[in-house]
Amino acid sequence: MRKVLSALLIVLACVLVPLGGLSAWAKYEVGDTGRYVDTMAPLAAGPDVQGAIADTVTDGIMSEVEVGPLEGEVRAYVHRAVRSFTGTAAFRAAWNTANRTAHHAVLRALRSDSQGAVTLDLAPVTARLKAQLADDSVPLAGRIPVEHTEVTVLRAKELSSLRKGFHVLEIAGFWLPLAAVALAVGGILLAVHRRRAVTATALGTALGAALLALATVVGRALTLAGLPEHVSRAAAGAVYDALTSTLRTATWFILALGLTVALATWFTDHRARRRAAPAAPAPAPEQERKRARA
Repeated sequence: MRKVLSALLIVLACVLVPLGGLSAWAKYEVGDTGRYVDTMAPLAAGPDVQGAIADTVTDGIMSEVEVGPLEGEVRAYVHRAVRSFTGTAAFRAAWNTANRTAHHAVLRALRSDSQGAVTLDLAPVTARLKAQLADDSVPLAGRIPVEHTEVTVLRAKELSSLRKGFHVLEIAGFWLPLAAVALAVGGILLAVHRRRAVTATALGTALGAALLALATVVGRALTLAGLPEHVSRAAAGAVYDALTSTLRTATWFILALGLTVALATWFTDHRARRRAAPAAPAPAPEQERKRARA
């Protein structure tokens, strides 16, 4: 019974490793506005995001003007000017404001009982962008329309299902890692051979971390594959990588720690068994002589 119960506790602990890691990441990394904005902030200096923003703003400006045969030259000039703007402090401030506003709106909807879609008004960000481009003498910047354009972040039909999952993650993000540790400790204490139990727990933990790392890679591929055609894959990939950076680092740390502990406990167990093994008795001289005559 001790062996069976110990094995059951250890298996449950190893199963909870990837689930606990994922829920803790969702609660403390993605679910916290300050950490989310801090994670997204460096992307404003990245070439992928800057390129995507420059393309979008340039398309918006060019859609408001008619330049005839000079459209190619004007577009190239406007694109260079907007790309230069993406390297300024004003752009970084606008980027952080947009991310903070969107994150607040999503969290507020997930934690309330509202049934409508989650929308984001882009007018404040657009006005700031227009003013800065005009100050930088970007051509045609004054013709950027500043309207109260509401962008749907979450549709109403998606909100109810996401709200249930979010509530589960908020609870599980704290309790699942603790439960995994408690089950592992209980399984090791109940084990008849504790060194072997530690080895099995460490290997199971490493396997759970490897599965979580694989799930992160698969999730990235599926996320990029499901994007609309007009969305920059490079920029979306940069955002995904930034959001999952902490998760991937923790996953590889747990994987390395599990393998290290498993190797160390196996080695110490192997040495202990070799020392405990009784030495084979040497044959007596009389027995040797009888064997020789036979």
